[in-house]
Amino acid sequence: MQNKGLIRVFAIVFGLVCIYQLSFTYFTNQAETKADAWAETKAQGNSELKEVFERNYLDSIGEDPIMLGITYNEAKKKELNKGLDLKGGINVILQISIRDILTGLANDSKDPAFIAALDSADERQKDGQNTYLEDFVAAFEANGGSDAGLASPTIFSNLVMGDKVTNTMTNDEVQVKLKTEIDESIASAFETLRNRIDKFGVTQPNIQSLGENGRILVELPGAKDMERITALLERKAQLEFYDAVGAGQVIPYLVDVNEILKKTEVTSEEEEALTQTDSTDNAVDDLLEGADEEEEVSNPLFEIFSPNIYYTQQPSLANLGSALTRDIPIITEYLNRADIRRARPNALRYAKFVWGKPVVNKETGDEVASLYALQSNRSGTPVMSGDVVSGARQDFSQSGEVVVNVQFEGQGVNQWAKITKLSSQNQTGIAIVLDDVVYSAPVASEEIGGGNTQISGSFSVLEAQDLATVLKAGKLPASATIIQAEEIGPSLGQEAIDSGILSFLIALAFVLLWMVFYYGKAGLFADIALAVNILFIFGVLAGLGAVLTLPGIAGIVLTIGMSVDANVLIFERIKEELRKGKSQKDAIKDGFNNALSSILDANITTFLTALILFLFGTGPVQGFATTLMIGIATSLFCAIFITRLFIDGYGKNGKSLEFATGMTKNLFVNNNIDFLGKRKIAYAISGLLILGGIASLATSGLDAGIDFVGGRTYTVRFDQAMDASQVENTVVEAFGSADVKTFGTDDQLKITTKYRIDETGADVDNEVERELFTAIKTYLPADMTYDQFSKSTDDKTVGKMQYYMVGPTIADDIKTGALWAVIGSLIVVFLYILLRFRRWQFSLGAVAAVFHDVLLVLGVFSIFKSIMPFDMEIDQNFIAAILTVIGYSLNDTVVVFDRIREYIKEHGSTRGFGKLINQALNSTLSRTLNTSVTTLIVLLAIFFLGAPSIRGLMFALIVGVLVGTYSSLFIATPVMFDTVQKKGLKEDKEEEEEA
Repeated sequence: MQNKGLIRVFAIVFGLVCIYQLSFTYFTNQAETKADAWAETKAQGNSELKEVFERNYLDSIGEDPIMLGITYNEAKKKELNKGLDLKGGINVILQISIRDILTGLANDSKDPAFIAALDSADERQKDGQNTYLEDFVAAFEANGGSDAGLASPTIFSNLVMGDKVTNTMTNDEVQVKLKTEIDESIASAFETLRNRIDKFGVTQPNIQSLGENGRILVELPGAKDMERITALLERKAQLEFYDAVGAGQVIPYLVDVNEILKKTEVTSEEEEALTQTDSTDNAVDDLLEGADEEEEVSNPLFEIFSPNIYYTQQPSLANLGSALTRDIPIITEYLNRADIRRARPNALRYAKFVWGKPVVNKETGDEVASLYALQSNRSGTPVMSGDVVSGARQDFSQSGEVVVNVQFEGQGVNQWAKITKLSSQNQTGIAIVLDDVVYSAPVASEEIGGGNTQISGSFSVLEAQDLATVLKAGKLPASATIIQAEEIGPSLGQEAIDSGILSFLIALAFVLLWMVFYYGKAGLFADIALAVNILFIFGVLAGLGAVLTLPGIAGIVLTIGMSVDANVLIFERIKEELRKGKSQKDAIKDGFNNALSSILDANITTFLTALILFLFGTGPVQGFATTLMIGIATSLFCAIFITRLFIDGYGKNGKSLEFATGMTKNLFVNNNIDFLGKRKIAYAISGLLILGGIASLATSGLDAGIDFVGGRTYTVRFDQAMDASQVENTVVEAFGSADVKTFGTDDQLKITTKYRIDETGADVDNEVERELFTAIKTYLPADMTYDQFSKSTDDKTVGKMQYYMVGPTIADDIKTGALWAVIGSLIVVFLYILLRFRRWQFSLGAVAAVFHDVLLVLGVFSIFKSIMPFDMEIDQNFIAAILTVIGYSLNDTVVVFDRIREYIKEHGSTRGFGKLINQALNSTLSRTLNTSVTTLIVLLAIFFLGAPSIRGLMFALIVGVLVGTYSSLFIATPVMFDTVQKKGLKEDKEEEEEA
């Protein structure tokens, strides 16, 4: 090996760099451990305060040196990032509403063709892969559009678009302009969200734009409050100020509303009474007019709405009264009815009714909200908008109430002074409205100069901080809705770390011992190279800023199992050269050289499948692909160069190196198995297994996870062993449909439902979770409240441990992406093998084996989905497994094909082709079995000791390794051989029969 000194220096320097990169993780962990202990002492059991104290402590030491003059903040940016499944936290994908953006660009056009195109685009998005704009334009044109097209003055040729769109433009020209505007709005939304997240306080947040359809990925490691995060991200932050109409003017109107409702409202019980009465007319008269007091119609409005009783003494009061939040939809429907709107007095002609921020009644525990009437004009314009806000911060009022102080800039200063002056003179309230919710409606005592105001509203400290954050970051250009969400409790993440480390150590110990057992001192050198390889993998992950996930740990452990493959190939070739009588020095040199082609081909094919997985996958799947690619690269370097350095260094003084032990020296030597002679039997066995799998797929299908069908999944831990079927029956009664499975231990259940999955928003998510809690409350501790069930804490042992939601639209996209990932990997590998081996028959054999392996894995998952005691859902992790199986199968196949190509070169023709193939298969058998057994043991360690969430992934890989090893011997090579024969490359019949 040339340039040994340079390689040695590079390895040492690279190793030191990796240690340096990993040192940041060590020192930040030390600092965070101290912060956690200090916050725990200060908070005295209050989890919300603990979070604040811990963040404040870390903020206070942010600029303090913790290592070699490097501050905590600097080190934090360079530490090894842990994914949500290891650290706990929240991961969401937000959909910025393109419909809202288009509506705004059209100046809220009411053009029928425009509205119909938007509605049609909404429908097309559920199944299509086009952008929303493409579907909108296609729908507009398909429905005939309007006479002037999209450039109509009633659509996009308006004041909002200015001279960007003229009424002479074609639809295609308008579409180009609209795309630019949409891209700018999405970029604005991205920056707004990033500013909000930066102020939120989590470490190492991740935000990235996904594609061109307005989707934004947000990852918040360590975040624990899904409700709070949802409010922070989905809040549009449209701040407005209105003149509030006094209760003295509004409540008399509400009395009239109640009278109108008395005459027109019939409750469901009354309707039932009517159907049971012979004379319907008499029944109506009895109900509306009343035969006596007991039969009089009740007050439809005032039974669910409590008016402000002080309105006569203080007619300027903005607060009209209150109602339970569950009754708000009914009251709102009443107030928006056409006949009731017609009864409005002139003073309320353009007023709009808006509810205040809900608060919890401490006595009853019910949520209550107040009603306000906001003075407006025909277009609903406020007296002042929040565009003039320059800053906001959480503070405390003189009475100790938590408030948000807001500062205005520019024209806002004079506007606010004018508004407050009128308020003080007329004694009218100023309603402060954020996203159509009234937070407060104070009456100014005097004109307020300087551009400052205060927002109050029964805030907690965190709520006020979040409100200040969104006000400072600015409003979103369109509504944002969470279409995919994942919440992982920190205790579940810690369990994942513990199980991941245990499986990692056991797998590593086995590999190290096996290499020494099988190859003696040479195996010990390979172990040292493997240890260096692990250091390189973690160092590169830290240096690149990659995220280590649970599947990522699985990828590293799998890499350990597969990394021995390169050393095994090298050692087996060296042993062959030694058996030919070569000197140890020459055997080592030739062994490394001869193995290089097989090593490169095998690892490049696996790398290509990992690259496809990285390009098409998201989140943890990308983590798996990242570690696999890094592991392949570092494994190659360590096997080819680091191992060689130790072997050459050991043998330079004439020391003998056997590359085997007494027990393994003669294993798999002089094998003479007739693989091709058994190919018809193998075809028959594979055919039967595949047909059985296809039959099962056609009849019972696969257990599709919510990644592909949409839904909500809750992982819940109980304080006792649970019967999944019993809980499922309970949840089905509440939700109509549900699937409940044991998840890991028998005190943990994974509850999946499609209940209300077509509805999105924080309110819907909260309602569904509350309904789930109510449904399963009988199985939880008697004193457990909803907050205790829902909120993640570091020491929680019972309650919700994980939440995962996928909306139906993104589920369809995930499914399509997975399909393209599999197809793409097959095409790429087919072309690579065709390029390397120059015969399409080799490519066909490899792809046939891959199809064989994939069909068998799918068949096994279909047949055993209801039998195995663990989760066998088809999700993104399963697609990762399928692609890894493809890579592993090709790895095996390429090694065999490489040996066949070598034999063909030695013999110079295809004469005796069958015999050459059998010789090649027998010569690689030791390597095939060694690698397969090692990898299988590693996978089994993860399967039995790893986290339950990746057990299905591991099972798929175990099946894949078994069938991949089989197919490289009995499918890939025989198919290649048979197709070569059919193309007319005739063999000598006697030699073929001998083969």
